[in-house]
Amino acid sequence: MRTNVGSVARSEMKEAGMDVVINRTNQTVFFIVLCFAFTLQIALSLGSYSGHATPPMYGDYEAQRHWMEITYHLPINQWYVNGSDNDLNYWGLDYPPLTAYHSWLLGTLANKLNRSWIELRISRGMETETHKIFMRFTVVATFWIVYVSSLLLSIGFFHNTLSHRMLNYCAIAVLYPGLLVVDSGHFQYNHVSLGLFLFSFACFVSSFLKLGSMLFVLSLSFKQMELYHALPVAIYLLSESFSKQLLILFITVIVTILFVCFPFLITRSDLMQILYRIFPFYRGIFEDKVANFWYPFLIFAFLNFILLDFLLVVINLVLITNIPWSVCLFCHPTRTNFKYCLLASSLSFFLFSFQVHEKSILLVALPAILLWNENPVLVSWLLIISNIRLYIFAVVLTPIEFDTLCLASLLFAPPARFPHIFSLLIAVYCFLHFITFFLYINLVTLLFRFKKLEIVDLLFTLVHEL
Repeated sequence: MRTNVGSVARSEMKEAGMDVVINRTNQTVFFIVLCFAFTLQIALSLGSYSGHATPPMYGDYEAQRHWMEITYHLPINQWYVNGSDNDLNYWGLDYPPLTAYHSWLLGTLANKLNRSWIELRISRGMETETHKIFMRFTVVATFWIVYVSSLLLSIGFFHNTLSHRMLNYCAIAVLYPGLLVVDSGHFQYNHVSLGLFLFSFACFVSSFLKLGSMLFVLSLSFKQMELYHALPVAIYLLSESFSKQLLILFITVIVTILFVCFPFLITRSDLMQILYRIFPFYRGIFEDKVANFWYPFLIFAFLNFILLDFLLVVINLVLITNIPWSVCLFCHPTRTNFKYCLLASSLSFFLFSFQVHEKSILLVALPAILLWNENPVLVSWLLIISNIRLYIFAVVLTPIEFDTLCLASLLFAPPARFPHIFSLLIAVYCFLHFITFFLYINLVTLLFRFKKLEIVDLLFTLVHEL
């Protein structure tokens, strides 16, 4: 009897020892993953960027630098207004107030370090190495402080043991190439709004609704593209589980908006001009060569829309395509349904909304990353395709048909009559994948809501096998 007890005790001690070794090994690997992500950021920062040494606009770096110049030197009521010192045709501010405040903060710091970096009018087109280092540092700092911390919180890193699956999840989330390339390579701060959204998501699913509402308004006040996630957030808060707090949440949202806009209100700024800059309907229907519905449709259909009619079509399409998961989330406000609804909504906006920029795919990739634990195959597929749209060097990760398309675009000059043919084909290729994703996740909700319909089960199985 004593022998059996002793052997059991030794076995338990051995298992406990193995658990400790595995846990320490996973912690070491996790630290290596973080170091690798940091190394990638540094490597990307050493490369070139769009618009480098290319007058008259000079690209993304100059846009961020110019916003620091404008917000630091001009009164707040002139930030969004055209003038002799603020030519809106030269990288005029077109993001909400929180981005402007962020630029002002960085401009204040830059002015203390070197006034020539943001000298009014004179500093246009300046591309000194010291200022680039300063800009790179600010991107890396906010990426780790805001984005990585919120990402780990949202995927449950701080609430679970560091298993092999969680380690893989963290690696996929932190090392997502799309965001690393866009932000670290091109002086962008998309990770700030995405990080604020992730903090709000973590608050919502933990029942800290007021704090979550405040953080979501802040994310929307940094980048207006967070509207991609606004509908699921509103439905989640409006669902019957949280109806008792609705008035308090409404007050929280209004107070946060007033807090963000307060400096503009007390300086009697033209709020309509700010909205005009933030929502640029005057720019046309869509950005060039974006893998959404409108680019291939309007090119192949050869249709010309009156702008107002087009906007009505866009609004109707976005609202209609959001119905399935919105109804599902309202009736069943679970964490998983919230994630699926966020993905469905962001895909709907990306595919069918107005003035979609290529980097807007980051707003689709983020809820997809949140869903990786539930559906790793679907999410991995989506993340690969999203990377294709952001840079062409994803050729090694993609199927043979896209390898051929990429190699053709690199090795052969396009016909003179169709100079953008390769970009068009890549956009159409990615669009076909994205629309398949969208149909797939809507089949998921049909299966969930109507389990007794055999045809839905059959379609779901067919898509899953494909």
